[in-house]
Amino acid sequence: MLLNTGQPMNSSRGKLRGVLPVLQTPYHPDETIDLATLEKEVAWLYDCGADGIVMAMVSEVLRLSSTERENLAEAACKFGGLRGVVVISVGAESSKVAEHYAQHAETAGADAVMAIPPVSVILGEAELAAYYSRIIQSISIPVIVQDASGYVGRPMTIAMQAQLLEEFGPERVMFKPEASPIVPRLVELLDATEGRARIFEGTGGIALVESHQHGVVGTMPGADLIRALVALWRALEANDAATAQRIHEPLAALISIQTSLDAFLAVEKHLLLRQGVFKNTIVRGPVGFRLDKETRDEVDRLFDRLMEAIT
Repeated sequence: MLLNTGQPMNSSRGKLRGVLPVLQTPYHPDETIDLATLEKEVAWLYDCGADGIVMAMVSEVLRLSSTERENLAEAACKFGGLRGVVVISVGAESSKVAEHYAQHAETAGADAVMAIPPVSVILGEAELAAYYSRIIQSISIPVIVQDASGYVGRPMTIAMQAQLLEEFGPERVMFKPEASPIVPRLVELLDATEGRARIFEGTGGIALVESHQHGVVGTMPGADLIRALVALWRALEANDAATAQRIHEPLAALISIQTSLDAFLAVEKHLLLRQGVFKNTIVRGPVGFRLDKETRDEVDRLFDRLMEAIT
């Protein structure tokens, strides 16, 4: 059952830019979703200057049941929609299920959806294009094509992505490229689309300085470093290179520790707990990374350096 979002549907459409952090999913000790803490997290993100929120990979969407995933999407729209844009991840293992998630997100009040490709099969270019085309045609809000090959799957071709933009236009299709090498592939996509592609930086901020020089419209970092990412984005928008460099150095060092999806989850929840946003650091298992004492100490040291840089 859909929650009442308390807002006109898609009231913020057209403002998909700036710092859009990917929310972390908080849990009770029994691993059920802690909606009260989620509401607190979303409010904190906006208080720190976020332009919107995103429910995506580090929201643990792949570890949620279908019902939980829809409930989380509804809660994100309810808690976040009045203060900024809301983007909901809808990628699935079949086009039919992805269409369902996309239509549900639009009904719940999302301003856009984002979709990774299926991860259990290796798809040819035509099948992948058909998958995204079905999602785009099933809804009226924009679709952000997420190349999540930094975590799962394999890189998408630039040609396929350019084809989607040519067919549906830049107001309907946007991009979050995460395949390595990040910036060269970003430039390839811009060249292939004659600069029309609207692109979000998707490396947590580690490539934001260089990506901004090439015209990205925003960044989708983790929730834990929101204060630093807002400060960095504002410095870049103001052409304040000295401030941007001061922030980026410790930021890049901290993000470089996070070499997998589960590493991002562990570090981000640790820092959200440290900042008083979360009550615990529970990640649904099985997990492929846990913070040992030495790594946690290094995370804390770099986080302290980062906070000094923004003050």
